[in-house]
Amino acid sequence: MEKENKERLIKIVASAVLLVAAIVVSKVCNLKLWQELLIFLVPYLIVGWETLSEAAEKLFHGELLDEDFLMGIATLGALCIGFLPGAESQFPEAVFVMLFFQVGEFFEEMAEGRSRDSISALMDIRPDTANVERDGTVTTVFPAEVAIGETIVVKPGEKVPMDGIVIEGSSSLDTVALTGESVPRGIGPGDEMLSGCVNLSGVIRARVTKSFGESTASKIIDLVENASANKSGSESFITRFAKVYTPIVVAAAVLLAILPPLLSGDFSGNIAKWLYRALTFLIVSCPCALVVSIPLAFFGGIGGASRKGILVKGSNYLEALAKLDTVVFDKTGTLTEGVFEVTAVHPEKLSGKELLHLAAHVERYSTHPIAASLRNAYPEDNDDCIIEGMEEVAGHGVKAMVNGQEVMVGNASMMEAAGVEWKPCERTGTIVHVCVDGVYAGHIVVSDRIKEDAAGAVASLKELGVTRTVMLTGDKEEVAAEVASAAGVDDYLAGLLPEDKVNAVQELLAGVGQGKKLAFVGDGINDAPVLARADVGIAMGALGSDAAIEAADVVLMDDKPSKLADGVKIARKTLGIARQNTFFSIFIKVLVLLLAIPGVATMWMAVLADVGVLVLAVLNSTRALKA
Repeated sequence: MEKENKERLIKIVASAVLLVAAIVVSKVCNLKLWQELLIFLVPYLIVGWETLSEAAEKLFHGELLDEDFLMGIATLGALCIGFLPGAESQFPEAVFVMLFFQVGEFFEEMAEGRSRDSISALMDIRPDTANVERDGTVTTVFPAEVAIGETIVVKPGEKVPMDGIVIEGSSSLDTVALTGESVPRGIGPGDEMLSGCVNLSGVIRARVTKSFGESTASKIIDLVENASANKSGSESFITRFAKVYTPIVVAAAVLLAILPPLLSGDFSGNIAKWLYRALTFLIVSCPCALVVSIPLAFFGGIGGASRKGILVKGSNYLEALAKLDTVVFDKTGTLTEGVFEVTAVHPEKLSGKELLHLAAHVERYSTHPIAASLRNAYPEDNDDCIIEGMEEVAGHGVKAMVNGQEVMVGNASMMEAAGVEWKPCERTGTIVHVCVDGVYAGHIVVSDRIKEDAAGAVASLKELGVTRTVMLTGDKEEVAAEVASAAGVDDYLAGLLPEDKVNAVQELLAGVGQGKKLAFVGDGINDAPVLARADVGIAMGALGSDAAIEAADVVLMDDKPSKLADGVKIARKTLGIARQNTFFSIFIKVLVLLLAIPGVATMWMAVLADVGVLVLAVLNSTRALKA
């Protein structure tokens, strides 16, 4: 593409120099009309041969009404009009029209190149090689040659070639290419390592969990590359508009050239004047500013969003983001961390540390998330305590013998079944009761932690004009109420099953105004049906989640709900640029078309109305790249 741009620029410069020379020669020398045509044909063919050949090729395939055809007919007509009786030659004008058209094409290619470079920066997340351990030696191979289960070695400064689990070493990973966030993430043995990240410090050995084609980097690249398949309403309108508009203006130009001379009674005397106006009309009518700049704006917007870790699967979804009126959030993993932690300890007969100590020992081997939170709160398990006879009671809790004492850790139902009188707690969360040898010892409150930027994210959406925010959760009423209040959402629905969430979104959709959109924001793993039902399904915290990338229309690659507001801002900026281009292009064209009919508009004005508007619209579209 860079080579083509250089060649186009050389042709433009050469043609411009020769055009000036041809004008000087025509003024100084007393040339015949056909001789003038020959000297002006040189710069014309240098800069316009490609346009003429493409128009001819499309003509043979039945695609005659595009900008190449219109420019070809208009400029060839301008070259020939001087041979009509009573007409003035338009050789310089014809060459200048084609020259300026190629300048517009050059700017278009430059702008598209910038957009491609933006996307190419994202494409660079996929490395070309991988270091794989085989038979005790490390071999450098193409990542596609590495099988699942093999061990790869990632050195400092290298990109992670494939998704895997760290088995040895610790380091920090630069995830900016995936998430748009500059803060490195620490990893160690047992942690997941995603392709596309950059290893910043130590050497890492990892077991490959996904093939190269299924890795996170590959999926992201495929998503962005295929985003252009889903066109926005604005793009679809422009495509339909051009198909109807172009034949109409061509027919109008033909009628403008023929009817007035026929009706005047002096066809030969007036044909040159009206043919000139018709050619001017054709140049102005070329819709290239609309056809080029609108898709370019959306392409730039998608690229700019990608650099911020916001992956949009098509310009139609970018347009929908710009029109958000209602945002529905899932609770766990979206507004909250989805990680339980001990938030309060209320002992009765023991100290708080002793209560945690007993609970953590009893829950030592349980896989329940609550058990994990208790162990994390009291990690000192090497204290020579003897734990025997551990028994998990499904739906109730766990009991075991700790240093000869029977300790029961569970919910209120477990306490009641054992005949233990338990005490209620005013704190919101999951209450874990503890009794020792049948005597109530106190309770521990375990809660999901709300995300730091959840409230700020909701507030930002409201500032952007989102009129309603709703939280859906399967959790109990009091927990939902606390999270909803902390996050600042307008309403919430608790105790919902997955199918209930779909029905809730269905009802909310019915209340969304005409031309407005509803988005559902979930973790992308368990919310696929709701993501599919909303106008825009947004997967939150999808770093490494295949389900999220598959199910959602928009993927936020990190765990920050505040990224949604960023996505809305980018979408609205992009849509605003597209509308500016549309209104500006149509206004200028209609104005000059109306002036062309009575002969007020010259061919120079027509060039400015067409190619000048194209250049301005393309330059305006490049602003969408700046997220």
